[in-house]
Amino acid sequence: MSDELPIIYLARHGETAWSLTGQHTGLTDLPLTESGQRTARRLAQRLQGLPFANVFTSPLQRARRTCELAGFGSVAEIDRDLVEWDYGQFEGRRSAEIHAERPDWNLFRDGCPGGESPEQISARADRVVNRVRAIRQDVLLFSSGHFLRVLAARWLGLQPTANSRYFMLSTASLSALGYEQDLSRPVIRFWNDTHHVDVEMDSERISQRERKMRAGAGPEA
Repeated sequence: MSDELPIIYLARHGETAWSLTGQHTGLTDLPLTESGQRTARRLAQRLQGLPFANVFTSPLQRARRTCELAGFGSVAEIDRDLVEWDYGQFEGRRSAEIHAERPDWNLFRDGCPGGESPEQISARADRVVNRVRAIRQDVLLFSSGHFLRVLAARWLGLQPTANSRYFMLSTASLSALGYEQDLSRPVIRFWNDTHHVDVEMDSERISQRERKMRAGAGPEA
């Protein structure tokens, strides 16, 4: 291990049809949308030049494809502990629909009927934390939003039932976990960085405006 403290980078997968519509996507194996593929390629630029001792990805195709488009498909290892929360009976449903039936429902406290409990996903997160800490070098993980939020809480030694809801993550975002001063002081170095995604969105808006102007529609208001 070098004198520099290791950093664990967390990449959430790019956009899917269900992340776009707000539907809970656990084990349903959806592909990336075209926009999701473009922002995954932007991740490649964001991560360019960073050396990693290991790269791990969820086996679900939205994470694997993001990993590939970011340039790490040939070196990544599949880690089944990185799969998203199993939502059970809530798979494919929106939070508003669930709250209409169960107004006090909280995923991180209650889990999902027929799916995973907070204790079960916390155990998976703990295994990942132990695995990457043992490497003691920089590591890159590709996974899904709710799992990564639980992982962050467990990295800090917090209970995810009370804390994971605060760690919002956007699609194709990049975050980093690390340490302050020594290995006994885990911290969040940065969270939900989407600058590379914002560049993509700005470019798309410019392209749309140019197409409209060429078609005689004039610029957007």
